Amino acid sequence: MSLPPAQQLYQLGVGHYVSRAMFVAAKLEVADSLRDGPRSAAELATSTQTDATALRRVMRLLVSVGIFAEEADGRFALTPLGELLRTDVPGSMNASVRLFTGIEIQDGWRELEFCVRTGSPALHKHSPGADPFESMRKDPASAANFDKAMAAFAPQTAAAIAAAYDFSRFETLMDVGGGNGALLVGILRANPKLRGVVFDQPHLAERARAHVAESGLTDRCEVAGGSFFEKVPSGADAILLKHVIHDWNDERAGVILRTVRAALPPSGTLLIVEGLYPARIDQSLESRGAASNDVNMLVSTGGRQRSEAEFRELFRAAGFRLTRIVPTLARVVVIEGAPA
Repeated sequence: MSLPPAQQLYQLGVGHYVSRAMFVAAKLEVADSLRDGPRSAAELATSTQTDATALRRVMRLLVSVGIFAEEADGRFALTPLGELLRTDVPGSMNASVRLFTGIEIQDGWRELEFCVRTGSPALHKHSPGADPFESMRKDPASAANFDKAMAAFAPQTAAAIAAAYDFSRFETLMDVGGGNGALLVGILRANPKLRGVVFDQPHLAERARAHVAESGLTDRCEVAGGSFFEKVPSGADAILLKHVIHDWNDERAGVILRTVRAALPPSGTLLIVEGLYPARIDQSLESRGAASNDVNMLVSTGGRQRSEAEFRELFRAAGFRLTRIVPTLARVVVIEGAPA
């Protein structure tokens, strides 16, 4: 039975109760403590070094939304959702939950009114012009968790992209802003004749080298470090940017695309992988995801989700023409462009 409107508004308004509880459970690695079976609040408190009564209260809140289960004897157990909060399972969401429910993003959203009044990210309220990624780099723990969160979706995204888009006509694919290389590794595994290059900031390039080596692809994948605002290496006939352009406003995104344009041959191909803002927002999960991500980009980085029309204009201004948009089974599309 649907709730009355007043109750619906109330439930929406207190959604942050659950997200903060999720953060605490993920940070304390409660799900790891339950991997071998149900445990009491006292046992969980011992393993997490917390107060048993307080932890029980938080656990029961998470039981109410299906993340954990409460047994008849009062012990707590994992559910399918809770399993994904473990740090040691394939597809773990622990790092992603800690990122998106964590203090940094929560503090940014506290400044939403500033963002709406100025059009600037929250960080600029006290540090005008600051680079959000440079700020994160100063906190190694946050940076490491960000990398884990971004890499968590890489295998599924790589599989979806490789299934939807034909890479066979390319010799070398460069992943610009490729992080630790997880996405490109997945695409290379699905395309044995393809060569790859991961390009990202020097400190991230070191992690990419390690990941590529662990994947056994050093013979087909190079790693280069630098800034995509200054220069992108040449030599690839296709350049991919996944969840890069949406981090930046049109001016900064245009700079990135122009450096990419300078690196591509006249016959080269640009591939942007990210969500596409629907032409019209409704109450579907697709619309909610797009609108939520869009406002989070406003708050966190000053970037934005873009519609097809906005991508066409962004491409045109940077010397590209948008040639087609390829849907995938993941929550992203491949937006293909060619030098104009």
